[in-house]
This record gives sequence, C-alpha cells and structure tokens, in this order.
Amino acid sequence: MERLSPCLFTVFLVGALVPLATGSAQQSLASASAQTRTRAIAASFSKSKHVVKEKRGVRLEKYKRVESEPVIKANPQDYSGTYEVPDMGFAIQLRVDRNGNVEGTGYEPAGPDLSVRRSFTLRNGKIDGALLTGTQVYANGTENRFEGAFMNRTAFESPTDKGVTVFGLGVVGKYVEVAGYTTNRFFYELKR
Repeated sequence: MERLSPCLFTVFLVGALVPLATGSAQQSLASASAQTRTRAIAASFSKSKHVVKEKRGVRLEKYKRVESEPVIKANPQDYSGTYEVPDMGFAIQLRVDRNGNVEGTGYEPAGPDLSVRRSFTLRNGKIDGALLTGTQVYANGTENRFEGAFMNRTAFESPTDKGVTVFGLGVVGKYVEVAGYTTNRFFYELKR
C-alpha cells in the first residue's frame, strides 16, 4: 500500500472536511436567522403606554406595559398542546416530536361572525429555537405561510405592578378583521 505524502494527505483531509464545515456554517446561519426573526416577532408583541390627563383638578392616568420574551425549551416536545386566542375564535393544537417537527390542526373565524369557523391543518411545521414555521392548509386547498414565536408575555397595569405572565405562541401573518378590529398579530395562550 502506498503512503500519501504529508502535503497530499493535508489536501485530502481539508477536502474531506470542507463539506462538513460548510453544512455546519449553513446550519449556524439558519439558526442565527431564526433567532433574529424570533426576537423581532417577540418585540412586535411588546408595547408601552402611559397617559396622564388633568382636567378641572381631576387627574386621570392610564398605564399599560407588555413585555414579550422568547422561550426556548430544551425538549421541543414540551411545546405540544392546545393554544387559543381568548375571545377571538382562533385555536391550534400542536404535536411536536423530539426533533422539532410539528403537526397540527386548528381553526379561525371565517368572517366577522366568530361562531363561523374554518379549519386548517399545519403542514411542514418545524421549530428552530423558539421559532415555529409551517404552512396552513385549508379544506379548499388554499395555503398560507404560518410563522410564530413561543414566548412569555408579561402585562403590567402600573409602574409598581409585578405583572402577570402568560406563556403562548405569538403569530404574525396576514391581516384579519375580527369583531371590527383588524390585525396581523395574534397571541395564542397555552391552554393545556
């Protein structure tokens, strides 16, 4: 058996490792992109409002602050469960495997009447960190991109309030009108 020269061996070794390094770099880039998108989605669910009005000696003050932080769970299966948007007619049930692959079903209002719903299936769902992506497929074959971030959302009613924290899925997407209100952001609270 013929031995390779040290120079030729080095070239062979580097040539064998480059595809591994490139795949790893692409995976790191995808994860960094997912983290950036997750933070952007969480930030869109944060808000702050503090208004003080005085009229004829009467002082009225309104305060509301909401902080949203992404939640990355060590075991992706822990994201499984039923999530609902309170009082708006949206719900989704997620089944997540240990690799972060997601299957799900859900429903949303079909129009201004919240009691009329249309169902969908979540296909090609995947969790990367706290970011969930997939495709909503409706009974008529229509498809929509589905994207959201798992987060803790804490609401404060005053500057001294300790806040109330709720875990859920913040979803951004197409604009929908529900009960006279138009939005493209929905916070699905974990129910079970």
